[in-house]
Amino acid sequence: MLIEIHMLQNHAPSNLNRDDTGSPKDCIFGGIRRARISSQCLKRSIRCSPVFEEEMQGISLAWRTRLLPQQVKKILVEQGMSETMAEIAASKASGFGNKEGKEQKVPKTAQMMFLSPEDVKAIAETLSSAAEKAGSEEAFKKISVKDLQNDKKLNKWRPITPDIALFGRMITSDAFKDVEASMQVAHAISTNKMDHEFDYYTAVDDLQGSTEEDDSGAGMIGDVEYNSACFYKYFSLDCGAFLENLIGPTPSDKENEYEASLAEAKVIATKAIRAFIKAAVYTTPSGKQNSFAAHQLPDAILVEIRPHKTPVSYANAFVKPARAHGDTDLVQDSIERLIGHAEKLNKKFNLQTLRRLWFTTYEGLNVADAIECETIDDLLEEVEKTGMEVAVNG
Repeated sequence: MLIEIHMLQNHAPSNLNRDDTGSPKDCIFGGIRRARISSQCLKRSIRCSPVFEEEMQGISLAWRTRLLPQQVKKILVEQGMSETMAEIAASKASGFGNKEGKEQKVPKTAQMMFLSPEDVKAIAETLSSAAEKAGSEEAFKKISVKDLQNDKKLNKWRPITPDIALFGRMITSDAFKDVEASMQVAHAISTNKMDHEFDYYTAVDDLQGSTEEDDSGAGMIGDVEYNSACFYKYFSLDCGAFLENLIGPTPSDKENEYEASLAEAKVIATKAIRAFIKAAVYTTPSGKQNSFAAHQLPDAILVEIRPHKTPVSYANAFVKPARAHGDTDLVQDSIERLIGHAEKLNKKFNLQTLRRLWFTTYEGLNVADAIECETIDDLLEEVEKTGMEVAVNG
């Protein structure tokens, strides 16, 4: 089963996601330059949003971090290990970010890792056991991190958090299992042609002029690039893969354990999907927001639940850029193009849909065979009540 989310969101002047030069990210699509927000930016803004955290309250979430050594040290000190031994353990934890087990000069891992609380706890237990067996500080220092990473107790599967199950992870260390993402996130692209603009600004020294020697003029000058765009966002969730990630491998002779794990995973999955959609609606990337405050909400959301794993993006609705014309504004033209393209593809390719949910702030723009949701709460309720019920239990 797939749950696919299509969203149109128009932003006022902004620089939500910039490149290494400070310019808003862009791309060529349909032979025309468009504004762009990277999928990594979208995923992080959703995953780290207060909305997602609030909706997932009571369920552990992961951290993407290099600070594993600090977390391990904190646990070991709380368990009664001496500061000195905990420092050695933290140094060894810094080697868990690479296959070679090379300890770092600073208390950080070599790579950024997406870690669950269970991962951190497992590393702390491994190091605590190693310290106990070593017996002394000098003996503990000589233990190879590479050998610790190959410990069979550490190499086994551990429960992961919903955000890791959604977005996946890849870590070059045998101490952690890689996870294939169940959620695919497209780069958001503008439905309209993009034009870069520049804001030339000056800063005035508040105390300038207090003495006769002060120079006249600005204290500093600068410029910042920005644009305004209506973005098409697309997300595709493989429900089966999501559940498999949450459950993990279960021996065939432990059917009862599997059923219990599946039941728990269904509850978490239902909650996580609602949290993801709500966070995607209410969360905007933080780039240059103190300067632009481009906090606009989506004007159209289409959620489709499909029985087959055949993901379909409607980005090609905007190969010819949307535009304002006559009494039709840019957003309305974008919505009309999305509706027309979606209905055409579903008819031409006979795409099967179990459930279709539609929300828009524009009157009179409807999607065929869709449940029309008057409010976002209605949409979220339908996703929780019907979408996940069909996807998880079907």
